[in-house]
Amino acid sequence: MSTTKPSIKRLTKEYKAIKANPPPFIVAKPLETDLLEWHYVLTGPPDTPYAGGQYHGRLIFPEDYPFKPPSIRMTTPSGRFKPDTRLCLSISDFHPDTWNPAWSVSTILNGLLSFMATDDHTSGSMVSTEEDRKAFAIKSFGFNYKNKKFREVFPELVLEYQEKLAAEALETQGRGDVTAKTESAELFQAEMFSLWPKLVLGLVIIGLVMAIIQVPMQATYNKKA
Repeated sequence: MSTTKPSIKRLTKEYKAIKANPPPFIVAKPLETDLLEWHYVLTGPPDTPYAGGQYHGRLIFPEDYPFKPPSIRMTTPSGRFKPDTRLCLSISDFHPDTWNPAWSVSTILNGLLSFMATDDHTSGSMVSTEEDRKAFAIKSFGFNYKNKKFREVFPELVLEYQEKLAAEALETQGRGDVTAKTESAELFQAEMFSLWPKLVLGLVIIGLVMAIIQVPMQATYNKKA
């Protein structure tokens, strides 16, 4: 007779399902040492202030899951939720009365992503401007990269970020080379323009000197002739 808890059986099954068919904009996995603690990363969908950002958080499941819901937190600053604060949602432990045991990790994270894209207020949410949320999206990679737990759980995303940094560095270096060449050419042109009047004046003086010299020489030649 199996002594494995129903929660462990269920979460093991869900992990296999989410690996086989990952939901759009969602990555999620349990800790290797604790199947009741899951970490997720939501990628901000297009046409939202979070577009392109990556938002790391965690789900803590009770031992009697799926009959009771998990707690939900988002660690990465987003401008939508207070960092690392329990969120009050119909799919979280704030509302066990509205929880449906048929719901899964995918259901929870899809619900969180959908709620994030709205402006509905709840415990754990916050008010900020669209510009602030876009700024948080840009900074999300750097924030996650500094998070030790994020690096442990999502090494593949860390590698993607490192490759992104390397590509940006090469692009910046390339722009720097082009800028340096352009600046050198512009400096050369400026120097030539500043020297041009002097060169013209020098040619005029040389012409006058040659003319002065040629007058007596021409006179001497005429006498001899």
